[in-house]
Amino acid sequence: MTGTLPTPTSQELTPDQLLDAYRVMRTIRDFEERVHEEFAGGDIPGFVHLYAGEEASAAGVCAHLDGRDAIASTHRGHGHCIAKGVDIVGMMAEIYGKSTGSCRGKGGSMHIADLSKGMLGANGIVGGGPPLICGRALASKHKGDGGVAVAFFGDGASNQGTTLESLNLATVWNLPAIFVAENNGYAEATSSSWSVATDDIADRAAAFGMPGVIVDGFDFFAVHEAAGEAVARAREGGGPTLIEVKFTRYFGHFEGDQQLYRADEVANAREKLDCLKRFRANVTSGGQLTGTQLDQIDSEVAAAVDEAVVAAKAAPKPDAADLLTDVYVSY
Repeated sequence: MTGTLPTPTSQELTPDQLLDAYRVMRTIRDFEERVHEEFAGGDIPGFVHLYAGEEASAAGVCAHLDGRDAIASTHRGHGHCIAKGVDIVGMMAEIYGKSTGSCRGKGGSMHIADLSKGMLGANGIVGGGPPLICGRALASKHKGDGGVAVAFFGDGASNQGTTLESLNLATVWNLPAIFVAENNGYAEATSSSWSVATDDIADRAAAFGMPGVIVDGFDFFAVHEAAGEAVARAREGGGPTLIEVKFTRYFGHFEGDQQLYRADEVANAREKLDCLKRFRANVTSGGQLTGTQLDQIDSEVAAAVDEAVVAAKAAPKPDAADLLTDVYVSY
């Protein structure tokens, strides 16, 4: 069935959990805004696709995951990496193409991965993640370790055959898999209202015999609630879930995108819907946290991002001897 879950309250989380959630979202936001600034300086090679504005999705889902679990990402993968625990120093170095990067400078922004954290990789292939997590979910099912696998994908990827085949396979094999459709309104510059046949991507869940849920992607607590139910169901052998998270990305499809297809929606989202502002208002008005506690996290995150940039700029580039390393597997 498809439905919309009631918005949970912050009372369901401990103060430490709330602080952790805020730190993840603040780290994603500051990291992305800093990459935005650094890219404009011309030192970052390749393309960059930023996740700012979408923080509640990655943070709300990954808050339920542990070392047994894995995620597969998209070309817009920095936020997923951070939420799954990938080190931002290694990430920043990777974005700069340095040998100290998460993938030794060979992947760049669109291909950051850290298997030790269960991060199977950002992916330049639209719809490339869902098949990967079916494999990982099948492995967890056979091992009986209670692990779940999560695929984040966009509204454009929701139309890809790889995604639809994966939804079908996950139900047929009753896999502990969760499919998170991050609908930011556009596949590159094409509006999802034009390119997606149904009003809601979550409606497609019914065709594959799995629950489908729509959540407000600007609300961390709504995402957290939906993801918690899906993860619990998957761990207990209840099979896959499709979650559609709706929000607005703050930057263009890629850095340099002139965004002629958008009007004032970003300014409205930043002012009235922003997930960090809503989170802060929720937890401080309810007395779970104080503004001082959140301000302290803001300061700590800002310093950490500064340190990551300094380290990335100072790190060496890969040399010729690194060209064929990590290409072939030795048995």
